[in-house]
Amino acid sequence: MQTFLTGGFARRARRAARRARFRVERAAAGRQGRGGGEPLVAVHLSLRDSRTLNLALPAPGPGAARLLISRGPRRFRVPLDVEAALLTATVGLRDAAEGTGGAGPVLSEGVWRLTVETTGADGRVRRQGLTLADTPGPPSPTLPHAPHPRTGTLLRLVRCRGGRAAVQVTAARPRAELVRFEPYGDGITVHGRMVAARAARQASAVRRRDGLAVPVRPEWEGDRFRFALPLAAMAGAAPGQWVWDFRVGGLPLGRWLTDVRDLPAAFPTPFRLVALEGGGLVRAHPHVTASGAFAVTCLDLGRDPEQKETS
Repeated sequence: MQTFLTGGFARRARRAARRARFRVERAAAGRQGRGGGEPLVAVHLSLRDSRTLNLALPAPGPGAARLLISRGPRRFRVPLDVEAALLTATVGLRDAAEGTGGAGPVLSEGVWRLTVETTGADGRVRRQGLTLADTPGPPSPTLPHAPHPRTGTLLRLVRCRGGRAAVQVTAARPRAELVRFEPYGDGITVHGRMVAARAARQASAVRRRDGLAVPVRPEWEGDRFRFALPLAAMAGAAPGQWVWDFRVGGLPLGRWLTDVRDLPAAFPTPFRLVALEGGGLVRAHPHVTASGAFAVTCLDLGRDPEQKETS
């Protein structure tokens, strides 16, 4: 118990320290340097899937222009192209968890300034920040910010002091990510992977109403795992229909690394009839909830098909 409390306190302390550091870095990133003009208002500025930065802004005048992405002494330069009186750029951003291979700026955790640098015909260099437009975008089936689908790192646009835009990089939290589940006539197999966490031997199905746990035996290949749902134990735990959640190494299993706004609508799944090895029949409904958690609703039909369902 003491170890659990100590670990929980340490996690809260780390989160508080990270939030404080981000506040300090956002304040620093919002400062306009000496000789810099007012921040430029972007026609379009977005960051999708924590990977692709898209920028379009009115061209301030003739001359070369580029986008500077900087944090402390580190700086990346992205050329801006001229398209119909606009300066545009599309650049793939990468986080440190992806490694050094591939193209594009590699951003470590922290707040990165966005600066437009222009060179006039007279050779004068001018640097201006960018500001986010106040108008919200049109309704979309995807979220404006989502973790990287592979590494779990979150890159998002933030507004700093004075309205200046910056990219905030937050390292991945430990997660158990659902990859897919495969229904068969005699069972359901779940596939997943660990993100920013080590492989764990312990896994369980947890009944949502009272926390009753049924052990699950995952098979591991590196950070990936798979297991068969223990439907016989789940359905036989008590009469009625119950909802079960799943935990791998103490982490809730779900579809967390996605930008889909409405997961149940995007990934509808039907009820399944599963014939158990002992001759029983179970009705199971594996699904992803609105919060992203993987859950299974199951009912033992072999014991009492006419039984009134409860949830």
